[in-house]
Amino acid sequence: MCGNHLNEPAIGEQWLVDNPVFREFIDAVNEARKSSDDPEEVIAAIRPHFEEIMKKDGWLPEKFMNPAEGSGMGSGIGMWLLYRSLDGSLAFSSLVVPPGAETPVHDHLAWGLIGLYRGEQSEHTYTRKDDGSTEGEAELTLMKSQHLKPGNMYALLPEVDIHKVKTTGDQTSVSLHLLGIDNGCIWRHRFFPEEHKVVPFKSGYVNLPCEETESVAD
Repeated sequence: MCGNHLNEPAIGEQWLVDNPVFREFIDAVNEARKSSDDPEEVIAAIRPHFEEIMKKDGWLPEKFMNPAEGSGMGSGIGMWLLYRSLDGSLAFSSLVVPPGAETPVHDHLAWGLIGLYRGEQSEHTYTRKDDGSTEGEAELTLMKSQHLKPGNMYALLPEVDIHKVKTTGDQTSVSLHLLGIDNGCIWRHRFFPEEHKVVPFKSGYVNLPCEETESVAD
């Protein structure tokens, strides 16, 4: 168990998108989260519902598929919150990456599912070779690279969740991120593989401020 309260009911919810298709998806996700404490089992239960919503048009408003200057990801990359449970155990967002832009190398600290909804991307996944005992230092090795087209999806687990993505086509890419944590408003890690460096990182959301906190990811 990874400490993300998989089977605990939400204390409250925040809906930034609200329509029947989206409601049905989130209801299915929350039912799946009650089924197991094992992240891999929860991901497997959610996957068919994720595949279905990625095939559907019209449920995601256009404004949540736009880039955004000044975001925590930089390079005009917009991270838009669509839904979250207020106990911090679930967040669903869209990540919008302009042509040629790429995210920093970053982690997530939770289980998750990511699916490409529009455009094309490359994704590079890393593993950490050091034990994290030296502050500010990290040694990463590239584990896998893949090319993504609409409908492709992949899972994240806390032990394998360091990556970066880049839009490879002429069209702005939009990916859907379902995480077992409020990933936009927690302190995570940004890595600089060539320099063997790591720094605290909070991506934030374009459409919603995070409550300020002094705690930083270890």
